[in-house]
Amino acid sequence: MSTAITENKFSFEETFELVKGQNIEQTMRSFAERMQIYRAGIKEIRTKLEILDEEFQTKFSYNPIHHIESRLKSPQSIVKKVKAKGLPVTVESMSANITDVAGIRVICNYIDDIYRVAELLTGQDDVTLIRVRDYIKNPKPSGYKSLHLIVEVPIFLSTGPVPIPVEIQIRTIAMDFWASLEHKLKYKTDNDVSPELRKRLKVCADEIFALDREMQNIHTTIQLRNDEEQ
Repeated sequence: MSTAITENKFSFEETFELVKGQNIEQTMRSFAERMQIYRAGIKEIRTKLEILDEEFQTKFSYNPIHHIESRLKSPQSIVKKVKAKGLPVTVESMSANITDVAGIRVICNYIDDIYRVAELLTGQDDVTLIRVRDYIKNPKPSGYKSLHLIVEVPIFLSTGPVPIPVEIQIRTIAMDFWASLEHKLKYKTDNDVSPELRKRLKVCADEIFALDREMQNIHTTIQLRNDEEQ
């Protein structure tokens, strides 16, 4: 299992947007402190996932998690999302209304692993499940499939615990393959994808999901056979 972290820095324009009409030094310090807490939230959740994965390897000689990626939402995206909600562009507004600044993507081997990992993680005493969006059972019109969770986890600072929201996307290798390429194709066309190409992408998503289910069935068959032989 591998991990990766993506973090974005402020441009001059984004810095100006955030501090406009406010004390520059105080605002930037507050933002830096808040982003440090979000980074801690990512570390907290990622550590929990890594421990679960290692436990499965030790007990069952199997890793349900293929790899983990994480990112902090870019300053540009934060400002854009706050403004889209009609809210003031402040650190306080971001903290109170944006729940996906800290994000983790968990790539699993099989469909069953997705729900198993989600259940074990959200069942922990210090993890509070805020929201679930199951795009596997209810795919987006584009064909996109993934399990999205918003959880809250306490971060223990010198001043005491601070609850922090973290968005978690859990999907299979195949789902991630489709989502990554679909995103790149849309980026290359400035999101101007013709209805015909959208239909072809949807067909690809359906075929990939059928492959996912068949691989799941093969994996389950092998597991049952091994259990019978033991």
